[in-house]
Amino acid sequence: MKKYKPTSPGRRGMTGISYKDVLTSTEPFKSLTKGVQRSVGRNSKGRITVRHKGGGAKRLYREVSFDYKQENIPARVVSVEYDPNRSSFISLVVYKNGARQYRLTPGGVKVGDEMVMSKSARVKSGNALPLGLLPSGTRVYNIELQPGSGGKLARSAGDSAEIMSHEKGLTLVRLPSKELRHILSAAWATVGATTPEERRFVIYGKAGRSRRKGIRPTVRGSAMNPVDHPYGGGEGKAPQGTRRPKNKWGKGVRGVKTRGKKKYSNMYIVSRRPKVKRKK
Repeated sequence: MKKYKPTSPGRRGMTGISYKDVLTSTEPFKSLTKGVQRSVGRNSKGRITVRHKGGGAKRLYREVSFDYKQENIPARVVSVEYDPNRSSFISLVVYKNGARQYRLTPGGVKVGDEMVMSKSARVKSGNALPLGLLPSGTRVYNIELQPGSGGKLARSAGDSAEIMSHEKGLTLVRLPSKELRHILSAAWATVGATTPEERRFVIYGKAGRSRRKGIRPTVRGSAMNPVDHPYGGGEGKAPQGTRRPKNKWGKGVRGVKTRGKKKYSNMYIVSRRPKVKRKK
């Protein structure tokens, strides 16, 4: 982690990641990039459906591959790069057949290292195998939900899931949220954890840094008028005055379960993630 000197109120307490110690390239591989217009929280009609998004620095989209189609073809890491569209670092890899792809960078992998997707691969960081062939206790990321569908779980910076056990074609996995879930043993995953692991400890420090990330300001409900929010109005600071926490539209928040009771994959969940205790 990099700590800044308190040369201003915004700099005091600000932290960042030492990119120069890890990244090896500043320019992306051109043929794997494209321009994309970001939706910034708006739907197809242009209406805001997710608040507090918009603006930010201009981004070039990197086409990162999450699939496992290059089976039994060794690949070599050419560069480790920053991706403004996700929290984790990405690596440009070159396969023995000449193909190039961007993949998520696992911890401990550097330029020149080799990785392979194979059922006979060694259990080491960067190699990909089906879940059923990995021993208990192995940390994995970029996990498929269905064989051949591409990685869907544990893709953010510092994330990894732990393999608990195998039984009747299913693998019990503890996800980063501490949820215990069964996944088909034929689904693929990559050994290791994504980088940078210290990403969750970064403190932005000032509003301008958030705006460059595309995060717009959030107004407290208690600072609004009664017509705008259930918490609005009152003389001075007033308590919420409602039975349970709710959002601007009166819907319940903080601990309200939104997952469908009849969702097809409920049968695979052994135990839900624990409830987060909020600091008072």
